[in-house]
Parts: sequence; C-alpha cells; structure tokens
Amino acid sequence: MAKRRLIQAINEAMFEEMERDPRIILFGEDVEISMFGDTKGLRDRFGPDRVRDTPICEALLTGMAVGMAAAGWRPVLHMMFSNFMYTGFDAIANQMSKLHLMTGGQMRLPITVMAGFGGGRSTAAQHSDCPYPLFMNLGGINVAVPSNAGDAKGLFKTAVRSNDPAIFLEPGGRGGELGDVPEGDHIVPFGKAAIRREGHDVTIVAIGAMVKLADQAAKSLAAQGIEAEIIDPRTLVPLDEESVLASLAKTGRLVVVDEARDRCSAASHIAAVAADEGFALLKAPVKRVTVPNVCMPYAPVLEHSVYPSADRITSAVTALLSN
Repeated sequence: MAKRRLIQAINEAMFEEMERDPRIILFGEDVEISMFGDTKGLRDRFGPDRVRDTPICEALLTGMAVGMAAAGWRPVLHMMFSNFMYTGFDAIANQMSKLHLMTGGQMRLPITVMAGFGGGRSTAAQHSDCPYPLFMNLGGINVAVPSNAGDAKGLFKTAVRSNDPAIFLEPGGRGGELGDVPEGDHIVPFGKAAIRREGHDVTIVAIGAMVKLADQAAKSLAAQGIEAEIIDPRTLVPLDEESVLASLAKTGRLVVVDEARDRCSAASHIAAVAADEGFALLKAPVKRVTVPNVCMPYAPVLEHSVYPSADRITSAVTALLSN
C-alpha cells in the first residue's frame, strides 16, 4: 500500500491507462501545463498527438469527444472546473448520453469527462458548483465522485475502461491530501459503496469531500456516546441503494451530506430512495445537510455560512436522535 496525494493517484492512473491502451487521447483546458497536477508529465511521455491543449470553447470540446469516441478513440476530456460543463452541456445531454440508445446499440461512446468541483476554497460562484445532479438526471451517463486517493485511482481506471460515458469529478480542495493507494492494477467498480465507519445509531451518507466532514462529525458524536455509520457512495450513477438500505436497517436513521444545492440534489434522491424503499425501517425523518439554494459566495465568511460543516452534521444527527 503506497501513500499518494489524491491528485497524484489520478495522474498515476492516467499514465498506466495511456500506457495500456494507445487509443486513449487526453485533451482539454491546460492539460499540458497541468494547473491541477493531475495531468503532469503526460505530454512529455505521450507527445502532442495524444495530449493536447485546446481553446477555451467547451461546446466544441464536448462535441469533439463524441466524434472521437464514435471514430474508435477513447477520449479523456479535462474541463478544469465542473461549472465549465454547463457551456458544453448540449453535446453531453443530447449526444453523449443518448447516442447508444438512439443508434440501437451500434454506437458506444467510451468517454471520460473530468473536472474539479465544489466550494470551500473561495473560487466564487462560477467555479464552485456541484453539478452532478444534472448528470444523474440524464439517464445515460455514469457519475463517479471519489473521496480519497485510492478510490480516485480505481474509479478513474473503471471510467476509462468502460464503453459508456462517465463524468469523473475531483473533490475541490482535496487534491493535496495523502491517502492509501493499493499497489498494482487497482480497480474500484462502479455501483459499490464503501462503509467508511461502522455504527448502529445513525447512518450518514456523505458524498466526495463531505466524507471527511462526516468523519469529523462522527468522532465528535462518539464522544457523546452516539455511533454513526458512514456510507461513501463513490458513484452516484449507478447508486448502491442496497448498501444504504442495509445500513438504514441497522440504524433506523439517515442523514445525507451533499455539497450540491438542496433543491433536486443527490441528497434529495437518496432521501427519496430511503422513503420509498426503506420507509418501514425509519425511526425518524431523513435529514439533509446541503447548500442552500443560492450561488456560492466569494467571501470566505459567507461561503463558510452556507457550506456544509462537521458542526452542521453533528447538529442534524443530534436533532434526529432527540426525536
């Protein structure tokens, strides 16, 4: 087991996958200089034919990815910040997610679109969104949201090897954190959640960077005699509903932590699954810890006021248990 920073684990996965499959092409915004560090050194190793900077024109980039995949390549498109996917959304929503069905299965689109997402770093409203609820709703795209270095490497490899399009989102502000990365060809399957902490009083489902905050809250709750179980979905499409419901059967209480805005969030969907499939298991209403339905402020003090925190998670759990 090696120690890697999350961003290094993604970079390592890219090197290994591009060595393995010459059809993988990496392109996007500043992939050559690698502003985030996840594409560092790849152009030097694989050359400009396989690693290429592009103009800042997201509508063009997503359309290029669809065309390249249709022609037999396996494109990896780096869009830097996930907000930039909004300007490239037409090809994602109307082509990437639908062409396999619309061609009667004749066309496969092995595309991986990656970007950093989320707040907490004062990068302002146009760089701080969590757009995965949009992609969850498209019906034809997998969505991976790793919370640690090991999963980042394993999920990225699964995305790149899949014959279906995938959105791979890097949790903002977590790239420099060290974590354990298994040696060898480490693969993490889509649709299989991880239990990060076992408990019997309440289930906390935490997505991406929220896993760290949930763990901080769980330690605080343990000091009060409350044992929380933490479930990390790892992928939102496909979603491991069985693991969530199995944990709920043990605890009877559910708190979902999601840094997307509350309305139509991933937390809303997970809460709906719990109500629909696990209503008889619930001892109390499902609670959501999310971002209010506002743009993410630039000022750190304002951003902190709307962003999920360990204290907010702890308060949600204690309120739940008081019922």
